[in-house]
Amino acid sequence: MEESQDESESAYLQRYDSRNYPSPLVTVDVVIFAVIDDALNVLLVKRGGHPEKGKWALPGGFVRVEEDRDLEAAALRRLRQETGVETPYLEQVATFGDGQRDARGWSLTVVTMALIDAASANFSSGETVQETRWSAVEHCADLTLAFDHARLLEAAVQRLRAKVEYTALPIHLMPEAFTLSELQRVFEIVLGRRVEKASFRRRIREASILEAIPGEKRRGSNRPAQLYRVVEGEGAHFFPRTLTGRRGAS
Repeated sequence: MEESQDESESAYLQRYDSRNYPSPLVTVDVVIFAVIDDALNVLLVKRGGHPEKGKWALPGGFVRVEEDRDLEAAALRRLRQETGVETPYLEQVATFGDGQRDARGWSLTVVTMALIDAASANFSSGETVQETRWSAVEHCADLTLAFDHARLLEAAVQRLRAKVEYTALPIHLMPEAFTLSELQRVFEIVLGRRVEKASFRRRIREASILEAIPGEKRRGSNRPAQLYRVVEGEGAHFFPRTLTGRRGAS
């Protein structure tokens, strides 16, 4: 469509037709993390239709321009439709796009990650999904994931582990009530290494992101442990230094 030098912008937009230009397929894919059986897990869905029918994949699907307000709304809609999951935390990770990742044509996808407590989530399989399952992240390499979802998952794992060094993100993986030892263990599972107990507890207490639940303690073989919950609105806390002692980043 040629543009006249004397044409106004409003006139140009009135006659502009996006169908005159090739457009990529646009999707959202969601990497849903949870800690299950002492391991970092990701939620996978078995595709019920072509292409890649019958393969395990990340939940996701096409953006609907007439329905989705923005990319976050698209991701949340696809989560509900394919898995029934509602997530308290959602974050964009990266965008991938090329002419080889999808047999249907040139495509790009916006990858987001979600963090949930698996025990409190209610799952259901949507019409385009045969079944859903949790898989330990370390075992996903043994699966042949659909499309390029293996690299999407790897990007999300790297983002999560990097941010856990200087943020309180793992609190979104916790149940409503938990002990400090349980929280520390989740940090360690996500990071894949041990965390020094005294410094961890000091940074959590100094951050003031948790509050003790009055009269609630976890009974065990040792002395009862105080139960805590997240202070409302404190889920995105940034620590001034990383767990390795370096100054934090945003």
